[in-house]
Amino acid sequence: MKNKIVLITGSSQGIGKAIALKFASLGAQIALNDIPSQEENLKIAKSEIEKLGARAEYFLADVSKFDEVEKMMAGVKEKFNGLDVLINNAGIAKDRTLAKMTVEEWQKVIDINLTSVFNCSKSALPLLIPNQGNIVSLSSIVGQKGNFGQTNYAASKAGIIGFTKALSKEVGRFGVRVNAVAPGFIETKMAEAIPDQMKATIKQLTSLGRFGKPEEVANAIAFLASPDASFITGVILNIDGGLAI
Repeated sequence: MKNKIVLITGSSQGIGKAIALKFASLGAQIALNDIPSQEENLKIAKSEIEKLGARAEYFLADVSKFDEVEKMMAGVKEKFNGLDVLINNAGIAKDRTLAKMTVEEWQKVIDINLTSVFNCSKSALPLLIPNQGNIVSLSSIVGQKGNFGQTNYAASKAGIIGFTKALSKEVGRFGVRVNAVAPGFIETKMAEAIPDQMKATIKQLTSLGRFGKPEEVANAIAFLASPDASFITGVILNIDGGLAI
C-alpha cells in the first residue's frame, strides 16, 4: 500500500481512526474526513499519522450532503492528485423501537449511514477508475440479522450490503473492486452505551467470548483494499467473533 492514497470517512476517532493508522503504517497517504465539530480530533489523528512517517490531510465535510462530498473529492484531487481507496466508515446510531422512533431519527441514520455511501462512492469513481482502485464500506451484522430497537440502523446497514454487491457488478469491468465488512460488537464509544447485562449476553452469544477491537476491523479492511485481495469483489466479510453464526 506504499504511497497509495486512502480516504476514510468519519475518521477522527474510533474504528475510522484505527483504519487510518493501519493504512499509514503500511505506507499509504491518508485523507481524513469528519464533520467540523470533530476538527480537533482530526488534528490529533493527523499528528499521529505523521508520527508514523506518513502524509495526512483532513477534509471537513458532512458526507450525508452530496455538495459537501463533491467539494471534498475536489480537495482530495487537488492535494493528492488522485485516489486509490475509499473507505466508507462514517456512521451513527439512534436507537428506539419503531413505535417510538421519530421521522428525524429514521432519516438521520439513513442519510449518514447509507446515503453517504452513495454520495462518496459516486463522487470517488472518477478518481478510482483510472487507478483501478477499490471501495470498502462498513456494514454490520445488524444489517444481516436485525436487532431490537434498531430498525433504522439495520435498514441502513442492509442497504450497504445490496449497494456493495450491485456496484461491484457495475465497475468490475474497469478493474475497480467493491467490498464491505460487517463488524459485530466492537470496543468503541458506541458500544460503551450498551448496558452491562446486555454486554454479557452478547459475549455469551459470540463464539470468541468478547467484543472485537477497532484494530481487528482495520486489519481486515486493509487486506480487502490491498493487492492481496486482487480477485475479491462483491464480498461482505463478517468481523464478528462468530456472533452471526
